[in-house]
Amino acid sequence: MAKSSGQKAESPSELTGRREKVGFIGLGRMGWPMAANLRRAGHELVVRDADRDVERRFAEELGASAGRDATAFAAAGLIVTMLPDGRVVQDAVVGDGIADALSGRAVVVDMSSSSPNDTVELGRELGRRGIALVDAPVSGGVPRAIDGTLAIMAGADDEAAVERVLPILGALGRRIFRTGPLASGHAMKALNNFCAAAGYAALAEALVLGRSFGLAPSTMVEIVNNSTGRSFCSDVVFPDEVLTGRYGTGFALGLLAKDVTIAAGIAERSGIPAPLCELVQQRWAQAAQVLGAGADHSTAHQEWWDVDLSDGERAQP
Repeated sequence: MAKSSGQKAESPSELTGRREKVGFIGLGRMGWPMAANLRRAGHELVVRDADRDVERRFAEELGASAGRDATAFAAAGLIVTMLPDGRVVQDAVVGDGIADALSGRAVVVDMSSSSPNDTVELGRELGRRGIALVDAPVSGGVPRAIDGTLAIMAGADDEAAVERVLPILGALGRRIFRTGPLASGHAMKALNNFCAAAGYAALAEALVLGRSFGLAPSTMVEIVNNSTGRSFCSDVVFPDEVLTGRYGTGFALGLLAKDVTIAAGIAERSGIPAPLCELVQQRWAQAAQVLGAGADHSTAHQEWWDVDLSDGERAQP
């Protein structure tokens, strides 16, 4: 039975002799630094991105091969995807012919924030070709993607496949959590982000309410961080992005709204009442619709209330 508790990732130096050619698909804000870390760890890379200029630039700057044709991935034993959602992963790996170009002993590692249902479907598609799938979404954002300290949640039905991808995961993350069977990693990522989205919404609401009593947002955040309401949002997002007015976490509002929608879907399929998840999903979907999916997620409160939460002058509701 697979471990469900967190386990420390082995460092790349502890995994010597286990390197092989890696295909990396998706060179966005997270994918580029992750792929760069794999290259620096000594892995040979063939890369692909929807933007051909980005793909070419990465190949030239990091010494990788551009994989515009599916056959370029034929010699890759491992394929890593870092894409917007599971449907895009399915199109990139199966629809574009990469899966058919791989050997039967290849392993695909989907590190995107995908729906667990999409992951199960992709697992069946790849299984028919003799290819194993590991779902290994990440948490930590762009800064931790850059320095290789992401938290990684790995789900799989094939323990040998998990062992085989440890050199890759070890180059990208500080902690690797073995979550259980295939799709459990993606379920955990969505549920974690539901908690983060709920925490943000609760803190923003508290700050707005506090302003009506003359409380300064910075004072409230400091008190929360020294009290029982402390969270990642109060520790990092609000002090660094909201109170300063910088709004630059690098994590898109639409992506967080999508993850909470995935969590709400998990609740619906399980038949377990989850009223808070439903409400949080509605709030974030509303913010993404009005502010735009590409807006930074730290701006969400701007749709919910017309109240200034920065350290500047008090605004009227």
